[in-house]
Amino acid sequence: MGLFIQILTFILIISILVILHEWGHFATARYFKTKVEKFYLFFNPWFSIFKKKIGETEYGIGWLPFGGYVKIAGMIDESMDKEQMKQPPKPWEFRSKPAWQRLIIMLGGIIVNVLLAWVIYTGLFIANGETYIPVNKIENGIYVDPISEKIGLKTGDKILAIDDNPVKKLDKYLSIDILLGNTITILRDGEEKTITLNDEGKKAALDSQGKQFIIPRIDAIVGTVQDSSIAKKGGLLNEDKIIAVNGQKIIFWDEFDSQIKSDTALELLVNRNGNELKLNFNTDKKGVLGVRPSVSASKSLFVTDEYSFFAAIPRGFVETYEVLVRQVKQFKLIFNPVIKGYKKVKGPIGIVTDIMPSTWDWGFFWNFLAMFSVWLAFINILPIPALDGGHAMFLIYEMVSGRPPSEKVLERGQIVGFVIVMAIMLLVIGNDIWNLF
Repeated sequence: MGLFIQILTFILIISILVILHEWGHFATARYFKTKVEKFYLFFNPWFSIFKKKIGETEYGIGWLPFGGYVKIAGMIDESMDKEQMKQPPKPWEFRSKPAWQRLIIMLGGIIVNVLLAWVIYTGLFIANGETYIPVNKIENGIYVDPISEKIGLKTGDKILAIDDNPVKKLDKYLSIDILLGNTITILRDGEEKTITLNDEGKKAALDSQGKQFIIPRIDAIVGTVQDSSIAKKGGLLNEDKIIAVNGQKIIFWDEFDSQIKSDTALELLVNRNGNELKLNFNTDKKGVLGVRPSVSASKSLFVTDEYSFFAAIPRGFVETYEVLVRQVKQFKLIFNPVIKGYKKVKGPIGIVTDIMPSTWDWGFFWNFLAMFSVWLAFINILPIPALDGGHAMFLIYEMVSGRPPSEKVLERGQIVGFVIVMAIMLLVIGNDIWNLF
């Protein structure tokens, strides 16, 4: 059932994004009285799962779930309909329209993707506000796992700035901002220091826990004891406060976590309702007890900013812009020869198995839909023939030079662009399969 929910969530998100993106092209084309011959969710080489002609447009669902398309009359696109292009231009064809109208039609899908993200983020801020941990409330500093310490940070550090930009809150973006940064200013043992973030450390951070490798230090209070776990059988209870492990004094959860992973025979001294008692355990080599920290230990650190309707609109726009900027910056991780971020890029299989939740989560759904909408807009604006950005590039050339590229140039560009896009997709899917097995 979990895998079914993961697949369903992914297909629903992709379907919404593709339909709205293509609708952006469709709506602008129709506005400028340009004929749209086909409107398809997914591609349909050889056959379609469903198709129905309404008016002058054929609507359908293809069997190849790699996006979708609209076929606009008089346009050189992935259909490579050369026969139509041999005929004299008709008034309703794409090639008969002024360059500025054609440019708007090509950017229509990208504009809709950006607007969609803006609307979703605005709605989320109205409904839920914005929850985060103010950095100035993290009195005991952050916890950094031992592998991620190679980036230059240490447990107990207090983060002040990244690339000289003050850090005011610890949220879901802080870890990725650190990976994308060049320097970080911290307070360590009462002394302010600026550290150069090295590529080897960023690679280690990505390889260990991914983006979320920075968390605040919290007290060693047990929150969840899993059923049939070693901790459950040994008598550990929720809200037990860990005082010592094998005689070693414990204050923070990360100290407790590190200690139980270094020894298999454990003697825990815990405080339970004001009384101290000793519990003994024998763990496996991985140091798994089957416990999680108390949510209440960190819950007091969180604050939530509430937004009115009119305040949420600009905040939603800023969020959309910041997500786009981070996605652009991530390319320096992808192509970095040391970090090798391309190995972490996920295609459809990786997204389903590693990112999609196994139970339905509306919060995740809307956040991922907005983020992926921005990503789709960014990918499509790249100046690669066969993508919207490639078409826009040729149209801008026409508007600047006063003459359009030849049909032969457009056809060859379309073929080259299609090969590039397919090659990238095959590499990404191949990487998914490699990581899966």
